Amino acid sequence: MVETPAAALAKLPALGFHIGGELSRVTNAATVDHVYPASGEVTGSVPIAAANTVDEAVRAAREALPAWKALSAADRRGMLLRIAALLRDNAEELGEIAVLDNGAPHFGALAGVSTAADHFEYFAGWADKLEGAVIPVWPGSALDYTRREPYGVVGLIIPFNGPLVSMGLRVAPALATGNTIVLKPSELAPYGPLRFAQLCAEAGVPPGVFNVVSGDRTTGQALVEHPGVDKIHFTGSVPTARDVLTRAAQTIKPVALELGGKSANIVFADADLDQAAGMAVIASVVAMSGQTCICPSRLLVEASIYDDFMGRVVSQAEAVAIGDPFAPGTLMGPVISEAACERILGVVEQGREQQAGKLLTGGARSGGDLANGYFIQPTIFGEVDNNSSLARHEIFGPVLAAMRFDDEAHAVALANDTEYGLAGYVHTADMTRGHRMAASLDAGYLSINGWAMMPPGAPFGGNRRSGIGRLGGRAALDEFLRDKNVYVGL
Repeated sequence: MVETPAAALAKLPALGFHIGGELSRVTNAATVDHVYPASGEVTGSVPIAAANTVDEAVRAAREALPAWKALSAADRRGMLLRIAALLRDNAEELGEIAVLDNGAPHFGALAGVSTAADHFEYFAGWADKLEGAVIPVWPGSALDYTRREPYGVVGLIIPFNGPLVSMGLRVAPALATGNTIVLKPSELAPYGPLRFAQLCAEAGVPPGVFNVVSGDRTTGQALVEHPGVDKIHFTGSVPTARDVLTRAAQTIKPVALELGGKSANIVFADADLDQAAGMAVIASVVAMSGQTCICPSRLLVEASIYDDFMGRVVSQAEAVAIGDPFAPGTLMGPVISEAACERILGVVEQGREQQAGKLLTGGARSGGDLANGYFIQPTIFGEVDNNSSLARHEIFGPVLAAMRFDDEAHAVALANDTEYGLAGYVHTADMTRGHRMAASLDAGYLSINGWAMMPPGAPFGGNRRSGIGRLGGRAALDEFLRDKNVYVGL
């Protein structure tokens, strides 16, 4: 049986709302239990922010905005660098909190802390480089120039599967560009964002600049609808995104969306097959138990090597160390909740009943010492029907759908035959073909012969139903800045 370690539990921050630089405990707030996914044990009661609490957080952000916007770029840069340093100094504690938040294996949780720090360091460097432009005008004589200014109060809604990484991608550029923030983390993973808020205060971020309101769907709705919020950045599912867009339209506020995917991983016969098989397993079903938006949940294999390659994939999947996220050597932890576990297993059973593909391995919940947690075996279907739910719907769990392709054109057609367009992966020794595939695949992020590392300076985002807008690099600055034009008659 996986136990919830008492030493790690002791490091969890108190649950509440971080508003105006202080922890607020609303005693009459509705709550929902937070459950450690590896043990099924309750760690605490997460308060659900009602509309009045969201309003309090937005007012705190609005009050802090003028001074934060007017602060020198050098001072903002220094604060972001101090946040990065505090993330690194407290990495072990933050890693343990992240494990308890969502069940991610400890090594992955630590990597997430480092990634978040990387983004704060990167965007700190942009704080004093937000240049406008001088615009040539005609006819007549005038000075015309642009100023790049923050939107104001930004509402950020982030998912459970990597809160610290999500904040690095979003909070860092939003703060660097002079915005204030109200963040709603998932009620399934509230602890990391609250501890991060404490570190922001320690770094000298003024009260009200960064606020956290935990809650459920109703909390997010209140944040989106609030007239004092100038922009929303939402990460989550397509159905919820539709609701966000509808509610944001009432106040005509802009929305950026980072949504799901059904990304294709394309393996050609000339690829390094062992390397490609390992990546196919780790990236699709092992990393965060398949609960990542960019996981390559469709595996497209050239027909001439299909049987050999799938044998390697199954062998590697069956060798994966699943278990206690705190245990050294664990590669794969649980899914986030009992509801997610039941939903994913329901998809697997439906695929079997409809003969959508041949189940090659997995397909069941882990028992024995893991029975109390939400562990699902790495599950791989072969010979999947491209028109089936297994091939077309985002499962968000450790389920991989594999199919054959005949040639390059067939691979491109299969890969693009989806409503999503977040990521794509290609394995080939022919780099001319690799670049040709990169140009042909309809996705916002492509990786050739490897995993998507998402460096801080690179843009990241999806096409079609995978989202609107980009994070990372200069593109992220554009998500949190708008241009003001100044015309001076001469």
